[in-house]
Amino acid sequence: MSPSRVSRSAHRRITVALQAVLLIGAVLSAFQGQWVTTISVLGIIMVTLAPVVLGKRFRVFVPPEFEALAIVFVFASLFLGEVRGYYVRFWWWDTVLHTASGFLLGILGFLLVHVLNEKEDIELHMRPAFVALFAFMFAVGMGAIWEIFEFGMDQIFGMNMQKTGLVDTMWDLIVDTIGAAVIAVMGFGYLKTAGNESFLEQWIDGFIETNPRMFGTDVEEGSEPPE
Repeated sequence: MSPSRVSRSAHRRITVALQAVLLIGAVLSAFQGQWVTTISVLGIIMVTLAPVVLGKRFRVFVPPEFEALAIVFVFASLFLGEVRGYYVRFWWWDTVLHTASGFLLGILGFLLVHVLNEKEDIELHMRPAFVALFAFMFAVGMGAIWEIFEFGMDQIFGMNMQKTGLVDTMWDLIVDTIGAAVIAVMGFGYLKTAGNESFLEQWIDGFIETNPRMFGTDVEEGSEPPE
């Protein structure tokens, strides 16, 4: 088995293992009569299935690395953070996850505009600096929207998602911005130089190779993405 297949198999196992833990948690919560927790965990499971559902709906192959990383983030933030109370038990949990969200959203923003930039049927040719700037602004903007969501949940439903209020919100936005800036710089380097291979460059190359339709590359009718 090739190293790439071994890597994909490992990431899929991580994904399935975390989904199994969530399912067990939902079942145990139901047996204990904790219906709010049960519904919350089932909702989290649905979120972890989103990459697969969206990938099939829009015929986009989501690399196992992206899928596993997204599910690890959802598991750590929603299940461990909100359901299991890690945000309260560990003061650094929120900071680490918001920094990670800056990375993830930065990668997503970079891929979105990079896809448009490379499609042959769309006459759009953006400079590397603009692509990096878009990725940065996309990640920071999504982080701001999430903080608005937290504020709304606290105000409407009396929750405590903002923890210490304004201070928590500002630190969340700061670490979101730091994570987004790192990805923007790495993405800019990827577009300007083809020699160095960071983990980001490898993921971008993998996404491009497994989604040839999005980049105007001819594929055989009925062909499937690589396993």
